[in-house]
Amino acid sequence: MNMKVILTAKETGDRFSEKEPVSFSEGRASTHIQLDRELKYQEILGFGGAFTEAAAHSLSLISPEKRKEIIHRYFDPSEGLGYRFGRTHINSCDFSLGNYTYVEDGDTSLQSFSIDREKKLVIPLIQEAKEVAGGELSIVASPWSPPPWMKTNGEMNNGGKLLPEFQSLWADYYSKYIEAMEEEGIGIWGLTIQNEPEAKQVWDSCLYTGEEERDFIKDHLGPSLVGHGHGDVKVIIWDHNRDVIHERAKAVLSDPEAAKYVWGTGVHWYVSEEFENLSKVHQDFPDKHLIFTEGCIEGGVRPGAWDRGERYGRNIMGDLNNYLEAWIDWNIVLNEEGGPNHVGNYCDAPVIVDTVNDEVRYNSSYYYIGHFSKYIKVGARRIGCQISNDAVSAASFENPDGEIVVVVMNAGEREEEISLGCGEGNFSTTLPLHSIATFIIG
Repeated sequence: MNMKVILTAKETGDRFSEKEPVSFSEGRASTHIQLDRELKYQEILGFGGAFTEAAAHSLSLISPEKRKEIIHRYFDPSEGLGYRFGRTHINSCDFSLGNYTYVEDGDTSLQSFSIDREKKLVIPLIQEAKEVAGGELSIVASPWSPPPWMKTNGEMNNGGKLLPEFQSLWADYYSKYIEAMEEEGIGIWGLTIQNEPEAKQVWDSCLYTGEEERDFIKDHLGPSLVGHGHGDVKVIIWDHNRDVIHERAKAVLSDPEAAKYVWGTGVHWYVSEEFENLSKVHQDFPDKHLIFTEGCIEGGVRPGAWDRGERYGRNIMGDLNNYLEAWIDWNIVLNEEGGPNHVGNYCDAPVIVDTVNDEVRYNSSYYYIGHFSKYIKVGARRIGCQISNDAVSAASFENPDGEIVVVVMNAGEREEEISLGCGEGNFSTTLPLHSIATFIIG
C-alpha cells in the first residue's frame, strides 16, 4: 500500500505538487498522526465561495479567456477546486456597487418585485459556474438588509431593525426571491435569516437578538416558506461569529416551534477562533447541522502573503474537526484594490484580478482551500485522528470510495518529520516549513 502526497509549500514553490508516493514503514517519528477509520463523525457536504456583485463585476472587466480560466479553476470537478457550494446576497451587501433592493419604495404588495439587477452580473456568473461544475450548485442566499422603509432607521446601512408590522411581508420576500431565482434556473439550497445579525455596520446591516430571530422564524419565515411550497429550503440561523454561536443557537433551537423549521447554524470566522464552540452546538443539538458561511481577510490586498493562506488552513481544519459539514469562502474574486465595495471595506480574496492590466493572481489562500476541497469528496466522513504533539495540525476523512484523505499543515519555521499510522503500518515523510499537504491512502 502506498500513500500519495500532494504538497504546497512557501519556500519550495510547490503548488498542488504531486510528490513521490510513500511506502509503509515500521518506525514512528516524534510527530505521529494515528488514524482510526472506525471512529466516524460528520458527513462532508462540500466547499464553495460567494457570488457577490463585486466578484461578478470584477470578472466582467477582464478578458473572456481569463474569466473562463478562473471559473474553471474554482468549479471544475477534476481540474479545479471542485466547489459545490455558493453564497449570494438578497438585496445589496457591502460588496455590491451600491445599495439596492428588489421592490419599489413602500410596495407592500411586492408586485414590483424584480431581480433584474442580478440578471446583469450575478446570475450569469452563477450559471457559468454551474455549467463548469457539471450540475447543480448548493446556493445559500443571505440578506444584509430589508428595504429601508421596512426598518426602524429608514436606511439599509447602519443597523436598524425590521419593523414589527413588516415581519410577514419580509418573510414573503424570501419566497419571492427563491421563485425569481428558480425562473432563472438557479435553485436556492439554503437561506440564512440575516447576515451578521449582531453587527451594526456602516454598510447594509440589520440587527436581531436571538429571541427576535427565534420569533421571526417560528411566527413568520417558517410558515411563509412552507405556505409558498419552499419548506425544503434549508433555513440557517446566526450567520455570524464563533464567539457566541452556542448562545445564539440555543436561543432558537431550544424552542421546538422555531427549531422545526431550522436546518442548522451558520458561522463566520471574524473575532474568534474558538472552534470548540461548534462542538458545543453539536453536542446540544446533534440533529442540526453546522455550515461556515463567510470568511475573508480584511484590510485590502497583500500580494504574496503566506500567513493569509495559513489562516484559511487553520480555520478550515479547526471547524471541520468540530463537526462542520460545509465551508463557503467569501468573494471568489476581487479587483486589485480588494473591491469594489460601496463603503470602501476592502478585503482580500483567494483570486485577485488586475482589471487594468488583465492579470490574475492566485493567492496562498486559494491553494490552502484546495488542499481540502479538491480531495475531500462530497459524502466523505471525518474519521478519528490523534496527533502526538502540536508541531503540526491535521484532519482526516474517508471518501465514499473508501480512500483515506489526511490534510496536514506545518505552520512552523522548520521542517517536520512526521509519521502517519493507518492499519498495521506507518507512512513516514517530511513536511517543509510553512506548508500544507494532502495525503491520500487508497
